[in-house]
Amino acid sequence: MGVWNFKREWLAIRRAIRFGDMAPASGWANAEAGDGPFAGIVRILRRWDLNLDDVLATFNVQRLTPSKVQNPTDENTIRLRQELSRLRLDNDAVWRREEERVEKMKFLLEKHKDKQSAPPDTDLAVDYDTIKTYFNSPLLLKIPYLFLCWLLDVLYNERPIQRFWFLETVARMPYFAYISMLHLYETLGWWRVGVEVRRVHFAEEWNEMHHLFIMESLGGDQAWFDRFLARHAAIVYYWVVIFLFLISPTWAYNFSELVEWHATDTYAEFVEQNKDRLKRLPAPAVALEYYNGGDLYLFDEFQSSRPAESRRPNIDNLYDVFVTIRDDELEHVKTMSACQRLESAMKSPNAAAAAAGLAPWAEPDKEEEPAGAK
Repeated sequence: MGVWNFKREWLAIRRAIRFGDMAPASGWANAEAGDGPFAGIVRILRRWDLNLDDVLATFNVQRLTPSKVQNPTDENTIRLRQELSRLRLDNDAVWRREEERVEKMKFLLEKHKDKQSAPPDTDLAVDYDTIKTYFNSPLLLKIPYLFLCWLLDVLYNERPIQRFWFLETVARMPYFAYISMLHLYETLGWWRVGVEVRRVHFAEEWNEMHHLFIMESLGGDQAWFDRFLARHAAIVYYWVVIFLFLISPTWAYNFSELVEWHATDTYAEFVEQNKDRLKRLPAPAVALEYYNGGDLYLFDEFQSSRPAESRRPNIDNLYDVFVTIRDDELEHVKTMSACQRLESAMKSPNAAAAAAGLAPWAEPDKEEEPAGAK
């Protein structure tokens, strides 16, 4: 497997250098246009690879050619790619949306500070406790959070699908980290209350994995540069969350709450800016299978703020897909907020539904006394 992966990555790097897919349309390595901070380096590497091709050809090694993914011939695929390339995301608009949300949350927090229920006039679709946990972030968490958001803005400006693929690649890591740490706690005999929490975290990771599959189906992982960056960032992010969990599980959950809120705002802005175009594009098969399939157990499991089977998205086009992903991210926000509240244990939605369904069997009906019996 190691040899196979090395060969695959070696060819992918060479194709990225030779055929210009280091970071398409990003401006970071646009050798043809002669601009971008890495354009000169890419041109040098391209010349070296051409010379390497000549040397290998003397040993009857086939010359390097573009992959079928890089050069599709199917007209429908070409048309869909052209439509997807026209999708836009305004970074400044995302930040304005986030600032407006934070201001509204501050207002509601002050207005309803003496109440323990959801503010009646909020359209944020979160309860009062979720609003409170958002503002518990120390500076130690806010600095890396802002850096991560800035990095996404710089690297993926005007490339929303690639940005979302990167985001969903790293978004799975916290749930891997939480499960690892909860397993460690249980192994050491420190804490066993997290059994149901692990179920919820697995379902959260399963949800993010399908978001990732959707972005892959839209071509978000085509560039070698994006794959390299996302996968290495994911490894770093995993250990950052492990470190935070070692210091304070509450901090680890709070950091994820910040990231999930930003993802919610980003997807919300994206669907608003591209509504008409998204409605003309078909939904990927993986989205239809996940959201409209017959087995929605894990889909229900990660939504700890609502009863099982209470949310069933209707997917007709790509707009519906992104609206549903936006709503998924908000459900992650609520779950991350709930994990920070020590006064209440996390409950599995499916376990709660099963317990409610089995309640009538807790006290079996008494057998009716036969007629005439004394």
